[in-house]
Amino acid sequence: MYFCGSDGYWKHGDSQINESVMQEWIDVRKDARHVARERAAARELRKSAWWQRQIEAGVCHYCGRKVGAAALTLDHVVPVARGGRSNKGNVVPACDACNKSKGLLTPAERILAELERQADRPDTEPMS
Repeated sequence: MYFCGSDGYWKHGDSQINESVMQEWIDVRKDARHVARERAAARELRKSAWWQRQIEAGVCHYCGRKVGAAALTLDHVVPVARGGRSNKGNVVPACDACNKSKGLLTPAERILAELERQADRPDTEPMS
């Protein structure tokens, strides 16, 4: 979930993302025409034989779980709201959970947030 600040920037508020990442602002300056055009292109892409081949195995690109073709969503690797396009090089099949948790982040940003979260985790047992 993202929250819009008064300055027009979006802040991530997903509890699965590191708190320090939640404090960072992500620059999202949506172009309504671009978003509408790319959403229309995504609807057409979902109807294509290429997309049907992508989802036929029913496996999420991000977590690797087999959820079935009907449960997969079309995820934009670079989100449309951040300038991403609805083309074969920027869309992957994703389960609903992965698509929602990714939000407006790119996969690289998600990995960095997870690494930072792990680095900030205090040791649970003192070393002897």
